[in-house]
Amino acid sequence: MKNTDLNELLNAEGEQLKKLHVIVADTIKEQKLIVAQLRDPGKDTLTTGQRISDQVAKFGGSWKFIIIFGVVLTLWILANVMVIVKYQFDPYPFILMNLILSCVAALQAPVIMMSQNRQEDKDRQRAENDYMINLKAEIEIRGLQEKMDLLLEEQIKTLFDIQKKQFEMLEEINKKLGK
Repeated sequence: MKNTDLNELLNAEGEQLKKLHVIVADTIKEQKLIVAQLRDPGKDTLTTGQRISDQVAKFGGSWKFIIIFGVVLTLWILANVMVIVKYQFDPYPFILMNLILSCVAALQAPVIMMSQNRQEDKDRQRAENDYMINLKAEIEIRGLQEKMDLLLEEQIKTLFDIQKKQFEMLEEINKKLGK
C-alpha cells in the first residue's frame, strides 16, 4: 500500500472524528439550553401569605388538628352543660360555639384552597420539568443515533476504500506474476 493511500485513509478517519466532535458539541449545547430552562420548584421564594397558607393547610389537614379540635369541642360542651351551670357563657344549643366553628370553616377553607393552588402550580412545574428532561433524553438519543449512523457510514466507506486498495494491490501482484 502506498503512503498516499495510507494518508488518505488517515485523513478520512480524521474527518470522521471532526464530524463526531461537531455532533457532540451540538448535543452539549442543546442539553445546556434545556437544563437552563429547568426550574427547581423547591427553591421558590414564598410570600408570607403563601407560607402561612401552607402551614395552615398542613396543620388543618392533620390528625393533630382533628384531635385538638375534638378535645376543645368536648371541653366547651362539658364546661357549658355540667361545670358552669350558673354562669353559662354559651348555653345549649351552643350558638357561640356554632358561630366560632362557622368562622373557622369559613377562614380555613380558602386558606387550604390557596395552598392547594400552590401545590397544583408545583405539580404543573414538575410536569414541565419532566417534559424537559424527557426532551433532553430524546435529544441525547438522537445525538447518539447520529453518531452511530456516522460511525457506520464512515466505517463502511473506509472498508470499501481498503477493499478497493486491496484489489488494486492484488491486480499489481497478478500483473507482476503474469510477467
